[in-house]
Amino acid sequence: MDKRDVFGQIDGIVEHTGQLHEELVAFKKRIIILIEENKRLSIENQQLRKVLKMDMNADREEKGSSIYIGEGYDNLARLYHEGFHICNVYYGHLRTEGDCLFCLSFLNK
Repeated sequence: MDKRDVFGQIDGIVEHTGQLHEELVAFKKRIIILIEENKRLSIENQQLRKVLKMDMNADREEKGSSIYIGEGYDNLARLYHEGFHICNVYYGHLRTEGDCLFCLSFLNK
């Protein structure tokens, strides 16, 4: 075997290893994105289940009460307490970091 052949084979292996490393990094990034999306969807699914339970309970209570004030305000307050933004900045997005000052100021008007 010639020295050039050995070095050529080593260069080929190094190049192949580099390409494999790049593919693994790209694959890892895709997995991270999928895990984050899965977590976000799990949280949203949990919130929607709570909403469904609250809606069913509210329907039962509403049928028994004769006073009904501020339907729109009540709906927005309910959405906020279920974990969704009601402010004009992030309307409809899931609140993941606690209370939103924009939403709270809107509710307190």
